Amino acid sequence: MCMGRCYTVAVFTGLVQSTGVIEAITDASEAKRLRIGASLAEGDRALGASVCVSGVCLTVTDSGPDFFTADAAFETLAVTTLGGLTVGSKVNLEPSLRVGDSLGGHLVSGHVDGVGRLRRVEARGDARECWFWAPEELRRYVAVKGSITVDGVSLTVNAVDDEGFMVGLIPHTLEVTTLGALIDALAGAGEGEEPRCNLEVDLLARYVERLLGARA
Repeated sequence: MCMGRCYTVAVFTGLVQSTGVIEAITDASEAKRLRIGASLAEGDRALGASVCVSGVCLTVTDSGPDFFTADAAFETLAVTTLGGLTVGSKVNLEPSLRVGDSLGGHLVSGHVDGVGRLRRVEARGDARECWFWAPEELRRYVAVKGSITVDGVSLTVNAVDDEGFMVGLIPHTLEVTTLGALIDALAGAGEGEEPRCNLEVDLLARYVERLLGARA
């Protein structure tokens, strides 16, 4: 079940199709309703459709040609970065995968496993080498050349260390997703204030652990 109120099983690829802007946030009983300014195809924003919002699977509750709304319930607000969004915040958007669509990234569920932090960035020409801190319980699922999702973006892990992992971001990714803004936020952050991001580890890593555990 999605972290908002998804009633069907949705699958994503981690290939962000567009970004949106938080236009309004309405408080509800142990939830928040987000109005997101975005131009999604009519079928992608239909009532009940699933949309991955910065790595979180949410259900469309209303929409128009240039917006849609979705509810983030108490659990979502507690375990993701959505509770920290404000009016004007940008978010990554990806509609759910349809039968026949190409799988260009990797299988993504939109169920956030934990919140990470961007801790260091180094310039590599026009690209950026980004080191993330990851919660200890997630690090065993992160492997070199494996996949990880950061704020809804499918990325390949280039290196791991005792605190987390490193990915490389090419100029196109920096331009069409919110990860460029995440890097900008780090530049102005003080110690202990590193920008936060939603992390989802590779589904295959979790299944392998489950199978090995069952055999043991």
